[in-house]
Amino acid sequence: MISATVRARLLAAALVAAVAVSGAPVLAQTTAVIKGKVTDGEGKPVDKAKVSIEFMGGITQKRDVSTNRRGEFIQVGLQPGPYVVTASKDGVGVSTEEVMLRLGDTPELVMALRPAASGASEADQKFRKIFGEGVAAANADKYDEAIAKFTEAAGMQADCYACYMNLGNSYYEKKDTAKAEEAFKKAIELSPEEGKPYQALADLYNATGKREEAAAMATKAASLGGGAGASAQDLYNQGVILWNSGKFAEAKTQFEASVKADPNYADAHYWVGMATLNAGDIAAAVPSFENYLKLAPDGQYAEQAKGVVASAKPPQ
Repeated sequence: MISATVRARLLAAALVAAVAVSGAPVLAQTTAVIKGKVTDGEGKPVDKAKVSIEFMGGITQKRDVSTNRRGEFIQVGLQPGPYVVTASKDGVGVSTEEVMLRLGDTPELVMALRPAASGASEADQKFRKIFGEGVAAANADKYDEAIAKFTEAAGMQADCYACYMNLGNSYYEKKDTAKAEEAFKKAIELSPEEGKPYQALADLYNATGKREEAAAMATKAASLGGGAGASAQDLYNQGVILWNSGKFAEAKTQFEASVKADPNYADAHYWVGMATLNAGDIAAAVPSFENYLKLAPDGQYAEQAKGVVASAKPPQ
């Protein structure tokens, strides 16, 4: 017979091996998400504003959501492509934005309502035209043109948060990380309570090997966007960066929040299990691996998950 001590050592060895081959989690790229905030002419949040999100890619698709008391809205599960987003409320006004969604995107819009009766000024019309041309150029991977358009738009509206977020994304696609960082920091300056630019910086720092800076930005993003309304993808990505920076307890919190936001998010279940395993609680980790295997029996972590579950079972 195998002694209890030997069995324990064998189990520990199997678990260590499972952790070793699993590698680090990777950032999720699923569907796109649109978030935003609607304000009135004085910058105050607008409660119960109607937000229409219309797909402009040749298929009729329109979704309507409402803002909460903080003026915030979110729509998940959107396919990539061009959209027109219109926010409105009777007696307050209307605002329209064009946005191009890519796979895994979560753009955040800041939409200031203006009285519809007065119409858009000539300057507003020109701004929207320039901004729309920037979106179209970015969609066509013409990043130099997109940068020129978003820079021009930002010159027309100095408080254009969306301009700087798009500038940052365009510079990032060109691998000009210094200018991308500068643009994301400007977006933070304009909207310090928005989580997206912090997450964008976290991703940038993570990609360039600045693990401590990435963890700091991910933690800040989590503090701003980790509650109700945050997408499962954002929460998972924050967990990824924290895990890769060695902040395992904080990463576990984000992976658990990702599972709560989307119980069918297989990879989040797996990394909840890994984080629990890392804390030494083998029994508590097993259900997360089992959940992963139910959702993704042939997934990228299936063999590791099977190994942990098998190792944790008592010998026959």
